[in-house]
Amino acid sequence: MTSLLQPDSAATSRGPLCERFHALDAVRAGALLLGVVFHASVAYLPGPPIWFVEDTPSDAMGVTFFVSHMFRMVVFFLMAGFFARMSLHRLGLARFLRDRAKRILLPLIIAWPIVFPSIIAIFIWSAIVAHGELPPGDPPPMTAETFPLTHLWFLYDLVLFYVAALLLRGAVVTIDRGEGLRHGVLDRSVGFLVARHLAPIALAIAPCIAFALTPDWRMWFGVPTPDTGLVPNLAAISVHFSAFGFGWILQRQPALLRHWEARWAAYLAAAIALTVFCLFQTGIAPIVTPAPYDTATLLYAGAYSLAIWCWTFGLVGLALRFLSAPSRTIRYIADASYWVYLVHLPIVMALQVLAIQRDWPWPVEVALVLAITFTIAFVSYHLFVRNSAIGAILNGRRRGGGPARQGVPAAAE
Repeated sequence: MTSLLQPDSAATSRGPLCERFHALDAVRAGALLLGVVFHASVAYLPGPPIWFVEDTPSDAMGVTFFVSHMFRMVVFFLMAGFFARMSLHRLGLARFLRDRAKRILLPLIIAWPIVFPSIIAIFIWSAIVAHGELPPGDPPPMTAETFPLTHLWFLYDLVLFYVAALLLRGAVVTIDRGEGLRHGVLDRSVGFLVARHLAPIALAIAPCIAFALTPDWRMWFGVPTPDTGLVPNLAAISVHFSAFGFGWILQRQPALLRHWEARWAAYLAAAIALTVFCLFQTGIAPIVTPAPYDTATLLYAGAYSLAIWCWTFGLVGLALRFLSAPSRTIRYIADASYWVYLVHLPIVMALQVLAIQRDWPWPVEVALVLAITFTIAFVSYHLFVRNSAIGAILNGRRRGGGPARQGVPAAAE
């Protein structure tokens, strides 16, 4: 079996903190690229309209949306926390802060003024196509509560998570100078939970409580997407920051990942069973009204929260089992996935407006939307980004057109 901790040869002399986890590159890329599929599916959901265009309803797209929304961002933030701690110890605090500012904060500052007007233009176009005129009324005022982060919200949250993690780390280091608390309590507790496969239950507690305490929780959608407003959403933060924090703590003992590798099939079987239970409770069509506060909702919240982490552990374990060997293709896709995710949403939305004007079967439309989006995104990455200043910002400086510098792609660090 390929070693889980197999490093690139250039990293062997620098210790485990600089090893490259090839399987986790694949996981991070998969989570980002699945976001393209997720947004392509929204136009085809059965039930009440929740997107700016409504095409042919499809139960298959409803399941795709529901399942992918369960785990994709949790997987992403787990990887983000894992590689953040690795980068901090590799770079030191000052360089880490500069690196995060360049590769996370700067893309957010640059991309948002381009992405948001593009989305607004597509909204206007879709209204003209559908009704022959501009949408009525004035746009809502932009405040801290209504600020439209769009799909770039993950960069905003990453910045918040880096700050929170560094502040917490500073407090812990100050209190635990001899590291007895970290080695004697934290590492042993995490090791116990992971080795005995109790970690999904422990990690499900916080989101379950947050869901139950959210007065307007829309249970079908699970984790609320914090794409609007600069004030953190309690339910979303409880899930995403716990994933980030657990990834950070897990990086202290990367060998624990072997337990997920060994039990990936069991985790995925549990995830599928829990997901089927949740869909049986709610149905495939979205429910846009708030959930009642009753026993059934609490049971659903518990099952949904546990399913999040079973999917996450199972998929990470699956990647570790089959994708741990170095692969130039996976490395390339991992490098490109950050750019693909940044630029994909306006492309998908524009193609959905074109698709709604065609009377084609939904599988054909979805396939074309995905094929064209991925083609535009990957070709633009290869021609204009990979060896450019933009590529250096997103994925680190490249030497002589060869592989990016040793380390892990930016969005996962």
